[in-house]
Amino acid sequence: MTAPRLHVILSREAQTGLVIRRGPSKQVLLVGWNRKTDSFIPGQWLKGRIYERRCDLSPDGRHLIYFAMNGKWKGEMGGSWTAVSRPPWLTALHIYGWGDCWNGGGLFTSNTSYWLNGSGGSELPVKLLDCGLYRQNQPPPGVTPGMGEDPVIYFPKLLRDGWKVDETKVDQPDNTTVFTKLIRPGWNLSKTFHSGVGTGPLRQCYWETHSLMGPGGVLEAEGWEWADTDGHDVVFARKGALWRMRIHANSADTPRMLHDFTHMAFEQKEAPYCGISQRGRE
Repeated sequence: MTAPRLHVILSREAQTGLVIRRGPSKQVLLVGWNRKTDSFIPGQWLKGRIYERRCDLSPDGRHLIYFAMNGKWKGEMGGSWTAVSRPPWLTALHIYGWGDCWNGGGLFTSNTSYWLNGSGGSELPVKLLDCGLYRQNQPPPGVTPGMGEDPVIYFPKLLRDGWKVDETKVDQPDNTTVFTKLIRPGWNLSKTFHSGVGTGPLRQCYWETHSLMGPGGVLEAEGWEWADTDGHDVVFARKGALWRMRIHANSADTPRMLHDFTHMAFEQKEAPYCGISQRGRE
């Protein structure tokens, strides 16, 4: 069985996270992650695509912005939409019909406010439940709205969450940007963001590679498709599984597998809350 692609969003003020599992290519599942216990709760599936780098969690982890596409261009939402939900569920509390795959997604500016990159199709529906959330028009500090795809949202989010652009890597190819994050003194995690139409290892347009640097040099990080820090731990996705590795002052533990997401199949589920009815979401 082919390993699914994994991307993870960590909440900033709570010990939770969200795993976005893609596979097969037109199916995606949200999985909640309790980082205290390293336990996982499968949520809803989508028959379509979620653009994981245009998604964000509220600081408390209770709400999710996501940008999705099912390609039903004559459907109610115009084939794509930006929505706000309660992870790991997709059922929308706020939803904006989009109509194409430019821009889309957004960032939370507080636990109750969010900003979206663009407005989607002007004639497509916008549906908002009264749930204590509101959209702000002013972009967050450091965000430059504009016509684009993943980097418009993803780069400011990385910087907001403690990553820094590695200015020593200015000699990298034009289609790469290198970010670094301090784990503890003497230890750094490096994330290289690559872009290019169909040039990724799985013919994707955007992908990441990583390296872990410690007092003894560069450690093995082959095949890490996503990685971040969790306290003094490094957490990373590789071959369809999520892993955790404790970093000490002068050594690193052997990585420990938290969960293998490979053997999961589409399942129709209803969210445990009332949301906006959306025809053809699945």
